Amino acid sequence: MYAWLNGPGAVFKDALPGSTNYLNAYSSTGQLVRLSKRGRGKEEEDTDGAVRNDSEEGAEIEEQPQNLASGRPIPHETLDDLMPFPLNKHFRSQSVLSEELKVEIYRRVVERDQSVRTVSAALGVEMRRVGAVVRLKSVEAEWVKKGKPLAGPYSRAVMAMLPQTPYSPTANVTTHESINDLPVHRATLRQLFHPVSESRHFTRTDAGKVFAHDLLPADDRIPHPELVELERDNRAGVIREERILRQQERNRIENAEREERERKRRERAEREVKVVKGSRWEFRFRDVNVDSMGKDGRDSRGVGMRYGVPHHDRKGGQVKIPTRVEG
Repeated sequence: MYAWLNGPGAVFKDALPGSTNYLNAYSSTGQLVRLSKRGRGKEEEDTDGAVRNDSEEGAEIEEQPQNLASGRPIPHETLDDLMPFPLNKHFRSQSVLSEELKVEIYRRVVERDQSVRTVSAALGVEMRRVGAVVRLKSVEAEWVKKGKPLAGPYSRAVMAMLPQTPYSPTANVTTHESINDLPVHRATLRQLFHPVSESRHFTRTDAGKVFAHDLLPADDRIPHPELVELERDNRAGVIREERILRQQERNRIENAEREERERKRRERAEREVKVVKGSRWEFRFRDVNVDSMGKDGRDSRGVGMRYGVPHHDRKGGQVKIPTRVEG
Protein backbone atom coordinates (compact mmCIF):
# COMPACT_ATOMS: atom_id res chain seq x y z
CA MET A 1 0.00 0.00 0.00
CA TYR A 2 2.75 2.44 0.94
CA ALA A 3 4.56 1.62 -2.27
CA TRP A 4 1.47 2.68 -4.23
CA LEU A 5 0.94 5.81 -2.11
CA ASN A 6 4.54 6.90 -2.63
CA GLY A 7 4.54 5.83 -6.28
CA PRO A 8 1.59 6.00 -8.72
CA GLY A 9 -0.82 7.15 -6.01
CA ALA A 10 1.22 10.25 -5.22
CA VAL A 11 -0.54 12.15 -8.02
CA PHE A 12 -3.81 12.04 -6.04
CA LYS A 13 -2.33 13.79 -3.02
CA ASP A 14 -2.18 17.11 -4.85
CA ALA A 15 -5.12 16.92 -7.26
CA LEU A 16 -4.78 18.34 -10.75
CA PRO A 17 -6.78 21.60 -10.89
CA GLY A 18 -9.77 21.62 -13.23
CA SER A 19 -9.88 17.84 -13.52
CA THR A 20 -11.95 15.14 -11.83
CA ASN A 21 -8.79 13.08 -11.14
CA TYR A 22 -10.52 9.72 -11.33
CA LEU A 23 -8.42 6.56 -11.22
CA ASN A 24 -9.24 5.74 -14.82
CA ALA A 25 -7.62 8.98 -16.01
CA TYR A 26 -4.18 7.75 -14.91
CA SER A 27 -2.14 4.77 -15.99
CA SER A 28 -0.78 2.12 -13.66
CA THR A 29 2.43 4.13 -13.42
CA GLY A 30 0.62 7.32 -12.34
CA GLN A 31 0.85 9.14 -15.68
CA LEU A 32 -2.01 11.18 -17.10
CA VAL A 33 -3.38 9.06 -19.94
CA ARG A 34 -4.82 11.84 -22.10
CA LEU A 35 -1.55 13.76 -22.00
CA SER A 36 0.47 10.74 -23.11
CA LYS A 37 -2.05 10.12 -25.90
CA ARG A 38 -1.57 13.65 -27.12
CA GLY A 39 2.18 13.08 -27.12
CA ARG A 40 1.77 9.91 -29.18
CA GLY A 41 -0.50 11.76 -31.60
CA LYS A 42 2.15 14.41 -32.16
CA GLU A 43 4.73 11.68 -32.61
CA GLU A 44 2.73 10.16 -35.45
CA GLU A 45 2.54 13.56 -37.16
CA ASP A 46 6.32 14.03 -37.36
CA THR A 47 7.35 14.98 -40.86
CA ASP A 48 10.37 12.71 -40.95
CA GLY A 49 8.15 9.69 -40.28
CA ALA A 50 10.64 8.28 -37.79
CA VAL A 51 9.31 6.13 -34.97
CA ARG A 52 10.79 6.57 -31.52
CA ASN A 53 12.05 3.54 -29.62
CA ASP A 54 10.89 2.46 -26.17
CA SER A 55 13.61 4.38 -24.36
CA GLU A 56 12.60 7.63 -26.08
CA GLU A 57 8.92 7.06 -25.15
CA GLY A 58 9.99 6.46 -21.58
CA ALA A 59 11.93 9.70 -21.60
CA GLU A 60 8.84 11.52 -22.81
CA ILE A 61 6.73 10.06 -20.01
CA GLU A 62 9.35 11.07 -17.47
CA GLU A 63 9.11 14.66 -18.68
CA GLN A 64 5.31 14.87 -18.19
CA PRO A 65 5.33 15.98 -14.52
CA GLN A 66 7.72 18.77 -15.47
CA ASN A 67 5.37 19.80 -18.28
CA LEU A 68 2.44 19.87 -15.85
CA ALA A 69 4.39 21.94 -13.38
CA SER A 70 5.44 24.40 -16.09
CA GLY A 71 1.83 25.19 -16.87
CA ARG A 72 1.61 23.67 -20.33
CA PRO A 73 -2.00 23.29 -21.56
CA ILE A 74 -3.58 19.95 -20.71
CA PRO A 75 -6.16 18.36 -23.04
CA HIS A 76 -9.77 18.43 -21.94
CA GLU A 77 -11.21 15.38 -20.26
CA THR A 78 -12.64 12.69 -22.51
CA LEU A 79 -15.33 10.12 -21.76
CA ASP A 80 -12.62 7.65 -20.76
CA ASP A 81 -11.47 10.10 -18.06
CA LEU A 82 -14.97 10.38 -16.56
CA MET A 83 -15.22 6.79 -15.31
CA PRO A 84 -14.89 6.92 -11.49
CA PHE A 85 -15.09 3.12 -11.21
CA PRO A 86 -12.43 1.43 -13.38
CA LEU A 87 -14.29 -1.91 -13.45
CA ASN A 88 -17.58 -0.32 -14.53
CA LYS A 89 -16.78 1.02 -17.98
CA HIS A 90 -20.43 1.78 -18.80
CA PHE A 91 -20.83 4.50 -16.15
CA ARG A 92 -19.69 8.02 -16.94
CA SER A 93 -19.95 10.84 -14.46
CA GLN A 94 -22.39 13.47 -15.72
CA SER A 95 -21.67 17.18 -15.60
CA VAL A 96 -23.19 19.37 -12.90
CA LEU A 97 -23.87 23.10 -12.96
CA SER A 98 -20.87 25.19 -12.00
CA GLU A 99 -21.23 27.78 -9.27
CA GLU A 100 -20.89 30.59 -11.83
CA LEU A 101 -23.75 29.15 -13.88
CA LYS A 102 -25.97 28.82 -10.79
CA VAL A 103 -25.33 32.44 -9.84
CA GLU A 104 -26.16 33.58 -13.39
CA ILE A 105 -29.43 31.60 -13.38
CA TYR A 106 -30.43 33.14 -10.05
CA ARG A 107 -29.46 36.62 -11.18
CA ARG A 108 -31.48 36.43 -14.40
CA VAL A 109 -34.62 35.06 -12.75
CA VAL A 110 -34.64 37.09 -9.52
CA GLU A 111 -32.83 40.33 -10.41
CA ARG A 112 -33.66 40.68 -14.10
CA ASP A 113 -37.17 39.18 -13.64
CA GLN A 114 -36.80 36.90 -16.66
CA SER A 115 -39.12 33.93 -17.00
CA VAL A 116 -37.89 30.42 -16.26
CA ARG A 117 -38.62 29.43 -19.85
CA THR A 118 -36.47 32.27 -21.22
CA VAL A 119 -33.53 31.46 -18.94
CA SER A 120 -33.78 27.77 -19.77
CA ALA A 121 -33.61 28.42 -23.52
CA ALA A 122 -30.81 30.98 -23.18
CA LEU A 123 -28.50 28.90 -20.95
CA GLY A 124 -29.35 25.37 -22.11
CA VAL A 125 -30.65 24.17 -18.72
CA GLU A 126 -33.92 22.28 -18.29
CA MET A 127 -36.74 24.32 -16.74
CA ARG A 128 -37.17 22.12 -13.68
CA ARG A 129 -33.48 22.44 -12.92
CA VAL A 130 -33.69 26.22 -13.32
CA GLY A 131 -36.51 26.32 -10.77
CA ALA A 132 -34.54 24.13 -8.37
CA VAL A 133 -31.48 26.37 -8.64
CA VAL A 134 -33.55 29.49 -7.93
CA ARG A 135 -35.19 27.91 -4.88
CA LEU A 136 -31.91 26.64 -3.42
CA LYS A 137 -30.14 29.92 -4.07
CA SER A 138 -33.00 31.74 -2.35
CA VAL A 139 -32.59 29.50 0.70
CA GLU A 140 -28.85 30.15 0.64
CA ALA A 141 -29.39 33.91 0.52
CA GLU A 142 -31.84 33.65 3.42
CA TRP A 143 -29.31 31.70 5.47
CA VAL A 144 -26.65 34.30 4.79
CA LYS A 145 -29.01 37.04 6.03
CA LYS A 146 -29.68 35.10 9.23
CA GLY A 147 -25.98 34.42 9.76
CA LYS A 148 -26.26 30.65 9.44
CA PRO A 149 -23.02 28.89 8.48
CA LEU A 150 -22.76 27.36 5.01
CA ALA A 151 -20.89 24.18 4.11
CA GLY A 152 -18.64 26.03 1.68
CA PRO A 153 -15.49 23.86 2.00
CA TYR A 154 -17.53 20.68 1.62
CA SER A 155 -19.31 22.06 -1.45
CA ARG A 156 -16.07 23.13 -3.10
CA ALA A 157 -14.48 19.74 -2.39
CA VAL A 158 -17.40 17.85 -3.95
CA MET A 159 -17.58 20.18 -6.95
CA ALA A 160 -13.87 19.70 -7.58
CA MET A 161 -14.44 15.97 -8.02
CA LEU A 162 -17.23 16.33 -10.61
CA PRO A 163 -17.24 17.53 -14.21
CA GLN A 164 -18.92 20.92 -14.46
CA THR A 165 -20.76 22.92 -17.11
CA PRO A 166 -18.90 26.25 -17.18
CA TYR A 167 -20.30 29.72 -17.74
CA SER A 168 -18.52 32.81 -18.98
CA PRO A 169 -20.17 36.07 -20.10
CA THR A 170 -17.66 36.42 -22.92
CA ALA A 171 -17.80 32.83 -24.24
CA ASN A 172 -20.44 30.87 -26.08
CA VAL A 173 -23.05 29.17 -23.92
CA THR A 174 -22.33 25.51 -23.19
CA THR A 175 -25.52 23.45 -23.32
CA HIS A 176 -25.87 21.51 -20.08
CA GLU A 177 -28.62 19.09 -21.17
CA SER A 178 -31.44 18.58 -23.61
CA ILE A 179 -34.14 21.15 -22.81
CA ASN A 180 -36.88 20.22 -25.29
CA ASP A 181 -37.58 16.56 -24.59
CA LEU A 182 -41.24 15.59 -24.80
CA PRO A 183 -42.53 14.77 -21.29
CA VAL A 184 -44.44 11.53 -20.84
CA HIS A 185 -48.08 12.32 -20.08
CA ARG A 186 -49.76 9.95 -17.64
CA ALA A 187 -52.71 9.58 -20.03
CA THR A 188 -50.38 7.80 -22.48
CA LEU A 189 -49.16 5.19 -19.99
CA ARG A 190 -52.06 2.79 -20.58
CA GLN A 191 -52.37 0.21 -23.32
CA LEU A 192 -54.77 1.32 -26.04
CA PHE A 193 -56.03 0.01 -29.39
CA HIS A 194 -57.65 2.53 -31.73
CA PRO A 195 -58.28 1.39 -35.30
CA VAL A 196 -58.76 3.93 -38.07
CA SER A 197 -59.73 3.55 -41.68
CA GLU A 198 -56.96 3.52 -44.27
CA SER A 199 -58.35 6.57 -46.03
CA ARG A 200 -58.34 8.74 -42.90
CA HIS A 201 -55.58 11.30 -42.37
CA PHE A 202 -54.63 10.49 -38.77
CA THR A 203 -52.40 13.17 -37.23
CA ARG A 204 -50.64 13.62 -33.89
CA THR A 205 -53.51 15.86 -32.82
CA ASP A 206 -55.94 12.98 -33.42
CA ALA A 207 -53.65 10.61 -31.52
CA GLY A 208 -53.65 12.92 -28.51
CA LYS A 209 -57.46 13.06 -28.45
CA VAL A 210 -57.61 9.26 -28.44
CA PHE A 211 -55.75 9.13 -25.13
CA ALA A 212 -57.53 12.13 -23.60
CA HIS A 213 -59.91 14.69 -25.08
CA ASP A 214 -57.79 17.57 -23.76
CA LEU A 215 -54.34 16.10 -24.53
CA LEU A 216 -52.41 18.51 -26.73
CA PRO A 217 -50.25 17.32 -29.66
CA ALA A 218 -46.53 16.86 -29.23
CA ASP A 219 -45.71 20.20 -30.88
CA ASP A 220 -47.61 22.02 -28.14
CA ARG A 221 -46.53 19.86 -25.19
CA ILE A 222 -42.78 20.24 -25.56
CA PRO A 223 -41.20 22.55 -22.96
CA HIS A 224 -40.06 25.12 -25.54
CA PRO A 225 -42.53 25.39 -28.44
CA GLU A 226 -41.19 28.88 -29.13
CA LEU A 227 -37.96 27.34 -30.40
CA VAL A 228 -39.96 25.59 -33.10
CA GLU A 229 -41.49 28.90 -34.17
CA LEU A 230 -38.06 30.53 -34.21
CA GLU A 231 -36.71 27.78 -36.44
CA ARG A 232 -39.67 28.12 -38.79
CA ASP A 233 -39.10 31.87 -39.06
CA ASN A 234 -35.42 31.24 -39.67
CA ARG A 235 -36.10 28.77 -42.48
CA ALA A 236 -38.67 31.15 -43.96
CA GLY A 237 -35.91 33.74 -44.39
CA VAL A 238 -37.15 36.19 -41.76
CA ILE A 239 -34.42 38.63 -40.73
CA ARG A 240 -33.01 38.45 -37.21
CA GLU A 241 -34.57 41.72 -35.98
CA GLU A 242 -38.01 40.60 -37.15
CA ARG A 243 -37.59 37.20 -35.49
CA ILE A 244 -36.75 38.89 -32.19
CA LEU A 245 -39.82 41.14 -32.42
CA ARG A 246 -42.08 38.18 -33.19
CA GLN A 247 -40.68 36.20 -30.28
CA GLN A 248 -41.15 39.13 -27.90
CA GLU A 249 -44.77 39.41 -29.00
CA ARG A 250 -45.31 35.68 -28.46
CA ASN A 251 -43.76 35.96 -24.99
CA ARG A 252 -46.04 38.89 -24.15
CA ILE A 253 -49.15 36.98 -25.23
CA GLU A 254 -48.05 33.87 -23.33
CA ASN A 255 -47.40 35.83 -20.12
CA ALA A 256 -50.79 37.53 -20.38
CA GLU A 257 -52.55 34.18 -20.86
CA ARG A 258 -50.67 32.63 -17.94
CA GLU A 259 -51.60 35.51 -15.63
CA GLU A 260 -55.23 35.25 -16.73
CA ARG A 261 -55.31 31.50 -16.00
CA GLU A 262 -53.73 32.08 -12.59
CA ARG A 263 -56.31 34.78 -11.80
CA LYS A 264 -59.19 32.50 -12.74
CA ARG A 265 -57.72 29.68 -10.67
CA ARG A 266 -57.47 31.89 -7.58
CA GLU A 267 -61.02 33.16 -8.05
CA ARG A 268 -62.35 29.61 -8.45
CA ALA A 269 -60.50 28.47 -5.34
CA GLU A 270 -61.88 31.38 -3.32
CA ARG A 271 -65.38 30.62 -4.58
CA GLU A 272 -65.36 26.85 -4.07
CA VAL A 273 -63.20 26.49 -0.95
CA LYS A 274 -64.28 27.73 2.46
CA VAL A 275 -61.36 28.58 4.71
CA VAL A 276 -61.63 28.50 8.50
CA LYS A 277 -58.59 29.89 10.28
CA GLY A 278 -57.69 28.45 13.66
CA SER A 279 -55.09 29.42 16.22
CA ARG A 280 -52.43 27.20 14.65
CA TRP A 281 -54.05 25.51 11.65
CA GLU A 282 -56.08 26.46 8.63
CA PHE A 283 -58.99 24.23 7.63
CA ARG A 284 -60.28 24.12 4.05
CA PHE A 285 -63.72 22.77 3.14
CA ARG A 286 -65.02 22.02 -0.34
CA ASP A 287 -68.51 20.93 -1.37
CA VAL A 288 -68.60 17.46 -2.89
CA ASN A 289 -71.26 15.96 -5.14
CA VAL A 290 -71.44 12.18 -5.32
CA ASP A 291 -72.68 12.37 -8.91
CA SER A 292 -69.36 13.86 -10.00
CA MET A 293 -67.91 10.33 -10.05
CA GLY A 294 -69.83 9.60 -13.26
CA LYS A 295 -71.74 6.50 -14.25
CA ASP A 296 -68.67 4.26 -14.12
CA GLY A 297 -67.20 5.87 -10.99
CA ARG A 298 -64.00 6.82 -12.80
CA ASP A 299 -64.52 10.49 -13.62
CA SER A 300 -61.54 12.75 -12.95
CA ARG A 301 -63.71 15.11 -10.89
CA GLY A 302 -64.59 12.41 -8.38
CA VAL A 303 -63.39 12.22 -4.79
CA GLY A 304 -60.17 10.26 -4.46
CA MET A 305 -59.20 10.64 -8.09
CA ARG A 306 -56.12 12.58 -7.05
CA TYR A 307 -54.75 9.38 -5.49
CA GLY A 308 -54.97 7.50 -8.78
CA VAL A 309 -57.39 5.10 -10.41
CA PRO A 310 -56.07 1.85 -11.90
CA HIS A 311 -56.66 1.24 -15.59
CA HIS A 312 -58.50 -1.81 -16.91
CA ASP A 313 -56.26 -2.20 -19.95
CA ARG A 314 -54.57 -5.34 -18.58
CA LYS A 315 -57.40 -6.65 -16.44
CA GLY A 316 -58.86 -10.03 -17.28
CA GLY A 317 -62.30 -10.17 -18.84
CA GLN A 318 -62.02 -6.75 -20.46
CA VAL A 319 -62.64 -6.35 -24.19
CA LYS A 320 -59.34 -5.03 -25.56
CA ILE A 321 -59.88 -5.62 -29.27
CA PRO A 322 -61.78 -2.77 -30.99
CA THR A 323 -65.27 -3.69 -32.09
CA ARG A 324 -65.73 -0.90 -34.62
CA VAL A 325 -63.75 1.43 -36.83
CA GLU A 326 -64.44 5.16 -36.88
CA GLY A 327 -64.71 6.78 -40.30
